[in-house]
Amino acid sequence: MPIRSPKNRSDMNGFPRYLHLMRKWIDLPPVWLLVFVVIAWMQGRYFSLGLEFGTTWARFLGGVLVGGGIILMVLAADEMRRQRTTIVPRQQATRLVTTGIFSRTRNPIYLGDLMVLSGLILTWSAVLSLALVPIFLWVIEKRFVLPEEEHLSRTFGAEYARYCERVRRWV
Repeated sequence: MPIRSPKNRSDMNGFPRYLHLMRKWIDLPPVWLLVFVVIAWMQGRYFSLGLEFGTTWARFLGGVLVGGGIILMVLAADEMRRQRTTIVPRQQATRLVTTGIFSRTRNPIYLGDLMVLSGLILTWSAVLSLALVPIFLWVIEKRFVLPEEEHLSRTFGAEYARYCERVRRWV
């Protein structure tokens, strides 16, 4: 067993503790959303290659998607607050939330994130950034949705299985 000096504190994976803490607070869905939003904005602003969606309909639809996404996130956060369970991924859920917006989609916050990203891409006419939408979906699903579903299945068993039969993952 290696001896840990104060200068070389590391967790069990061999990474310095500060990197583990950074991962804990940086590897969160809002941070991933921000990264993808910044990439989309930069593409639309500096690398548009003359491609555009058309201003009126794209901005209107983009605004609807952004607004709808924010509403989904607020409804979900409020429902989780009322149920007194955590909104933070990778923390232990104390209750299975199946009411409110969760009766329509199992992942309203992630769906809201996806809608906000899509809406901003339309608003900024960042045509090439449309490719970011399925990539963002894949990242969120692999890093957060599937591990959360696994945890909820272990924690709530048959109750969670019945919930999954009634309510779809996305829409």
